[in-house]
Amino acid sequence: MNPAMNIAIAGFHIESVSFLPVVSTYADFEQGCQRGTDIVTALRGTNTVIGGFIEVCEQEGARMLPILNAYRGALGPASDEAIERYADEIATALRAERGKLDGVLLHLHGASWAPSYLDPEHHIIDTVRAAIGPDLPLVVAFDYHGNLDARTLQNLDAAFAYQQSPHTDMGDTGRRAACCLVRTLRGEIRPSMAIAKPGVLVPSIFSATALPCLAGILAQARELERAEAGYMDISVMAGFSYADAPNTGFAVLCVTDAAPERARQVAEQLSARIHAQRRELYHALQVLNVKQAVDYVLAHPAGKPYVLLEHADRMNDSTYVLAELLARHVESAAVPFVMDPQAAQRAAEIGAGRTGPLELGGWTSERAGPRLTVEARVLQAGPMQFRVSGRMNHGMPVDLGPSALLQIGGVSVSVTSNYVFGVDEDPFRIFGLKSSDFDIIVLRSKTHFRHHYEPLAQEILIVDTPDYGPADLTTLPYRHADRQAYPFCDHPS
Repeated sequence: MNPAMNIAIAGFHIESVSFLPVVSTYADFEQGCQRGTDIVTALRGTNTVIGGFIEVCEQEGARMLPILNAYRGALGPASDEAIERYADEIATALRAERGKLDGVLLHLHGASWAPSYLDPEHHIIDTVRAAIGPDLPLVVAFDYHGNLDARTLQNLDAAFAYQQSPHTDMGDTGRRAACCLVRTLRGEIRPSMAIAKPGVLVPSIFSATALPCLAGILAQARELERAEAGYMDISVMAGFSYADAPNTGFAVLCVTDAAPERARQVAEQLSARIHAQRRELYHALQVLNVKQAVDYVLAHPAGKPYVLLEHADRMNDSTYVLAELLARHVESAAVPFVMDPQAAQRAAEIGAGRTGPLELGGWTSERAGPRLTVEARVLQAGPMQFRVSGRMNHGMPVDLGPSALLQIGGVSVSVTSNYVFGVDEDPFRIFGLKSSDFDIIVLRSKTHFRHHYEPLAQEILIVDTPDYGPADLTTLPYRHADRQAYPFCDHPS
């Protein structure tokens, strides 16, 4: 009987809008950081990358060393201290097991950003490699919106990324990465890897993988995988254009079995297609301003909800659409998951069943819109926790912190202390509501809402605002991004 494999698992995840002034500190990460067996307890059976790691390890009878999982979602920059302390903690744990471990699995976003670390994943990977030595296999699973280049990956054996946005395949990605590591340890494959950069950036709103242009590129990637006689895994990554770094933008990552030249050919082939279709990728959907969107909805009543997507809001506190709805005295509208700890505290002070004034939204940056003073009826107030019921991150525990459900005129607003996307039915379900009961729903997601809301909505209207996630990337104050990339510079095909 073969001895059990010993596999270390760790994760560090934040998608950073580098332009935002709100920094996620080490203390912020620590509020939700899991360590040791708590990681397995919390994430076993969930549609998460680490859930996929756990599933494969348990199926293969591997012994897991779960170190830490520091997860903050999509926010602003991380602090230098957070990057350094988590990288060092992972490395320290690995050094303590050196000589006992067979391999390492990491979950990293790929678009983290910190003032002294334009590519924090590169720092974490190199720190881990220094701890485990040159020979131990190290495999990483990244987000589809990660910004990667050859330098990021130079100390890895293999890397994988989500193939879908909405990210309904997070568990699958964890399984792809873990299976590659297991097969490597068994001597069945010897991974080789290549990455190609087409020099294209797109707004996140245009990165949904069901959009025709991207869908065709991804279909070609799947066809290439199926046609390959041996092992091949292709990750087409849209990148994250709001993290200002030299490697920001699309990438194609290909992993093969001991065929580095073939990996390079495939990565460059798909990269060339992305560059050739750059204009189509960048202008994939119609974008409206706030007044145009609200005018349209009010002129076109329907039996199903309209979704107004305030996509440029990166911190869930923008007030542009909410202010317009209140000014128009709109009835039957919902604005879920506004992140505002002060408003949540004030709602608790007012008390459930009572009405009082409070300030709402527009606090994270100068681009987040006006801070509104409203008269709100508090319907519910108190701490809120739940497990995700939707497909993306299914089963993952979420702590909203002190939260409240408010009624402001004809608009229902849920307020949270912690950041979380509203992408499924949970923002309504946890307060005893139904999304289908509203005529207008305001969401702040980019692509992830589509899996749940496309079938539910009468129509989805993309609303552009002056926040730090606009549809026109050329309006942002980049300092580090490649100015020779599209849309900054339009090279011929």
